Amino acid sequence: MSTRDKKKTSGIPEGVVGRLPVYYRYLVELSEKDTQRISSAQLGEALGITAAQIRSDFSYFGSFGQQGYGYRVDELLTQIKGILGLDRTYHMVLVGAGNLGRAVASYRNFKERGFDIRAIFDSNPLLEGNYLAGCIIQPVSRLEVYLEANDVQIGVIATPREASQEICDRLAAKGVQGIWNFSPIRLKAPDHVVVEHMHLTESLLRLSFRMRNRTERTAPASEHS
Repeated sequence: MSTRDKKKTSGIPEGVVGRLPVYYRYLVELSEKDTQRISSAQLGEALGITAAQIRSDFSYFGSFGQQGYGYRVDELLTQIKGILGLDRTYHMVLVGAGNLGRAVASYRNFKERGFDIRAIFDSNPLLEGNYLAGCIIQPVSRLEVYLEANDVQIGVIATPREASQEICDRLAAKGVQGIWNFSPIRLKAPDHVVVEHMHLTESLLRLSFRMRNRTERTAPASEHS
């Protein structure tokens, strides 16, 4: 394997990974407007990222664009989709059909992007048999039966904290490759399972911090005396 290939498949900084969806969303917008091409400077100005950073980010995955021309929007979008794994459909299951789980299941954009929730489970017997986002809510006791009969890549956990680690263990034991965790604790999973934590409270606290920090920076000097 060449040095370039090693760079492409390992050691991608988290900052780069975090910016890939930002590039993807904006390129989708450009594609819908039938924009044909864009330069790294234009892309950077639109996203608040330097052109040099964009070129550096893309260099982890290959050589995109042409000097003096920029990037063809359709080609770059196809490349980013492939990098993000959006050139396939993911079979997903959702465990937890409470308020948060219902919101996740009802968001149509996931399915349009290839993330298809095909089964939903909950421990509440009052919810069993009800329909949610086109799925019949099943008892969580049937989770293993479903996983054994279906090739499931991603499990979405929207359960209370006391149940989430057990659900994670059960999903991992049946070959699920990725966990999207909405429960309020950090889950432990085997090395072969990728976990993405979605802590809504932490996000709100970050927003509060940034608002407070901006207010302090812009407040008149007399307010700090």
